[in-house]
Amino acid sequence: MLAQSSSYSFIFAALALVAAVLLFTRFASKKTPGSKVETLAPGHHLSLNEFDETKARQIAEKFDLKRLPDNFYKDPFPYYHALRSFSPVHLMPDGSYFLTRYSDIISVYNNARAFSSDKKIEFAPKYGTDSLLFEHHTTSLVFSDPPYHTRVRRLLVGALSPRAIEAMEPGLIKRVDELLDIAEKKRNVDIIEDFASAIPIEIIGNLLDIPHDERGPLRQWSLDILGALEPTLTPQQQQAGEQSVKEFLAYLKDLIRRRREKPGDRDTDMLTRLMLGDPNGEKFTETELMQNCVFLLNAGHETTTNLIGNSLVMLSEWPDQKRLLLDNLDDPNLLKTAVEEFLRYESSNQLGNRRSTQDVTVGGVFMPAGTLITIGMGGANRDPNQFPEPDRLDLQRSTNKHVAFGSGIHQCAGMNLARLEGRIAVQRWLRRFPNYKLTGEPERNRRARFRGFGMVPCNVFGEGKEYVATQKRL
Repeated sequence: MLAQSSSYSFIFAALALVAAVLLFTRFASKKTPGSKVETLAPGHHLSLNEFDETKARQIAEKFDLKRLPDNFYKDPFPYYHALRSFSPVHLMPDGSYFLTRYSDIISVYNNARAFSSDKKIEFAPKYGTDSLLFEHHTTSLVFSDPPYHTRVRRLLVGALSPRAIEAMEPGLIKRVDELLDIAEKKRNVDIIEDFASAIPIEIIGNLLDIPHDERGPLRQWSLDILGALEPTLTPQQQQAGEQSVKEFLAYLKDLIRRRREKPGDRDTDMLTRLMLGDPNGEKFTETELMQNCVFLLNAGHETTTNLIGNSLVMLSEWPDQKRLLLDNLDDPNLLKTAVEEFLRYESSNQLGNRRSTQDVTVGGVFMPAGTLITIGMGGANRDPNQFPEPDRLDLQRSTNKHVAFGSGIHQCAGMNLARLEGRIAVQRWLRRFPNYKLTGEPERNRRARFRGFGMVPCNVFGEGKEYVATQKRL
């Protein structure tokens, strides 16, 4: 009888297992309209907090950009995968929408008439209309619409011509090599503080011809001003941002006074060029000039710092790709595709915003005029419908139309300068320190909009115990 009972138990257990498998298969095949349930591709970079399907649905349903869990800052991509699978055009509690699908985001980027970049409506209650943060962020290039945007971009891009960028390369190489010399002597360094952040500060300082002994506050000013753009803002962040705008404007006012007394070479000194205007007589007002100089620092500093820091951390996590690059450091084509892949895989800028100017439909969802939209650039750059095996770092990826620099009329004006900085920094670091290794856990900067590290402990010669990321791969 006992043996017969055990046999029945086995049969029932087997039937229950089959039923569970069939039920899961049926459940997993359900999709939201217009969405695709994602599967793990070979080589998928699986984080320890990757969600199973039930959890992914729950995450997508409840996702709120203003109430992010702590582990989002460390690894937002499982959240983006969940949203793209089950709520690609996601309605958030405040009535705004969050987009994570590549095709939807491209459609918004490429329709500047229907989707405005002007942020006065959002920033008025956030900062107060009499604040310096409000004046800055509503005067700079990135948060504006034509015709103001067209005029400002034309003046800025004229100073960032291919010829002007090419002329920066020798000075960039010189500064990178100086930083590498210092790192070689120190042996144990912080990749961010001792290398990545110092490179764009040098470039922006050179662009505006800021004396070297006056560049000390630039990085903190930029961090504070951009920190005030986060979806949720603490009083301390707002105060720091306000104070940094105030200090930077005061500095620029004095710098412009000195430059008027002694103009620089308009071919190499961007500040002099912007002060003089273009050959057609188009010029900035005094406020526009100062605010867009602040914008140049912000646009060129943190995002490029993140690109360089993220790249070196990525290579430490993907040893096969590191070896590929080390074996081909003089191949300009591989260096080019590598930088594009770094930008796609860990986009320095993860979020953007638009507001609909008319009734629109995005991804099959109707939105009335005035709807606020958050563009999930980081999610779009991991969309499997656009990028095969999106969670694999592939430095030879040949088709890579990522949106790390945006798209359309607002595509980053300084993107080719950022590419140059990233290429030279990574190439020369690897040539000098091929055996570098991380010696502690990289510390994320806990920002949703800008993805980078606050600190990355490293031994440039590979000495000591190596830090191994708590991630697993299939």
